[in-house]
Amino acid sequence: MNRKVVIIIIVVMSIALLGLMVIQTYWIKNAVTVKEAIFIQGVKEALTNVVYRLEKLEAARQFEEGAKQQEKWAQMMDSINRGLYQQDSSEIYATGLNRYIQKSMLAQEAIQNMMNRFRYIPVENRIDPQTLDSLLKNELNNLGINTAYEYGVFSPSRNIMPIQKTGKYPRELLDKGFHYSLFPSDMLANPDYLMVYFPNERKFLIRQLWQTLTISIVLILTIILSFSYTVFTIFRQKKLSVMKNDFINNMTHEFKTPISTISLACEALKDKDIQKANGISDTYINMIDEENNRLKSMAEKILQSAKLEKDNIALNKEEVDVHEIITESIKNIQLQVEKKAGHIITGLNAEKYLLQADKVHFTNIIFNILDNANKYSPITPQITINTENSYSGIIISIEDNGTGIGKANQKKVFEKLYRVPTGNIHNVKGFGLGLSYVKAIVGAHGGKIGLESELGKGTKFIITLPFG
Repeated sequence: MNRKVVIIIIVVMSIALLGLMVIQTYWIKNAVTVKEAIFIQGVKEALTNVVYRLEKLEAARQFEEGAKQQEKWAQMMDSINRGLYQQDSSEIYATGLNRYIQKSMLAQEAIQNMMNRFRYIPVENRIDPQTLDSLLKNELNNLGINTAYEYGVFSPSRNIMPIQKTGKYPRELLDKGFHYSLFPSDMLANPDYLMVYFPNERKFLIRQLWQTLTISIVLILTIILSFSYTVFTIFRQKKLSVMKNDFINNMTHEFKTPISTISLACEALKDKDIQKANGISDTYINMIDEENNRLKSMAEKILQSAKLEKDNIALNKEEVDVHEIITESIKNIQLQVEKKAGHIITGLNAEKYLLQADKVHFTNIIFNILDNANKYSPITPQITINTENSYSGIIISIEDNGTGIGKANQKKVFEKLYRVPTGNIHNVKGFGLGLSYVKAIVGAHGGKIGLESELGKGTKFIITLPFG
């Protein structure tokens, strides 16, 4: 896929994703606003009911106090009447009238006091905090407002807040609380105010929308993950396409060389003079045989790769001698190493070196790593092979002094078709199948493979295999 097309697709998908997120956020914000309006309306209704019930409670107390005052006034009037009837007529005009007027004034004063008594009592003496708290709690719960609240009663005339629930939020009560006038029927008195503040108002509103918010977040995350996976897949397919083309180019190059050699050898053998020459024909025949084996080996690697892709690895396990297989593999590659004036050092120190493994696949593992060590050591290869025992198996390490592998490529070298960039694609021959095959076979044996490497200082492969 064209790079420009990929960029256009990513940009379009990003704009679409951003647009969906903006719309979703706007919708959630509107939902929170609606919930907030409902919350405010509910609080107002609850406070209105509380103020009304407080006034009813006070009216009941006033009625009770009035009844008592009325009883006293009736008793006073009875006393006046009895005094008047008990005195003779000559005393009524002298003393009785004065006493009647005096007691009438006292009665009038008593009635006036009864009417105005509650207007001049401090608000903290008119409201019981426990009753107020109980009323607030019941009214808020009835309207579905189940969150922590703080209340206070503020007296502007005295500039104090004599009643508070906890005393932790006086400033918030004044600045952010809901304010309602207490005892609105006291027309002549300075009003006191009931104030209520909700410390967790925002959390409560969000909690009311948790299902909606959860669904929205899940949908947004799903879209983001789908978008990310799509972009990842596009780049992965692009990368696989490049790797596939590199593989085809390398395979063509690798197969072309032995085919050309065989073709030239066959043409030479057709020459009658060469047929008559002793020894020359055998040389060409051996050359054809070597190149044929080389083609067979490369074809085998491709077939192995196809089997690995289908997870179709059949292991014929038997007891094998690890040291013997290492020795045989060294013999097979010794000439190639010596051509570059290199040498192989062994340190076969494992005391237990027999294990259950597939001999053919295990031999391929050792040979593939040795072959890579030789190929990626351009000048005088120094290859070291060591073995040692672990508590449950054997550890094989193969170290070289080659070009090394950068940290960015170390996790990728075991991927199929991946080859560490060398500048010239044909500088190091191969298909990029060797290490992916090695890792698959080691895993099939229940083992592990890792590497330690640094650019310019070589690479060390470490294989751990169990005995069983």
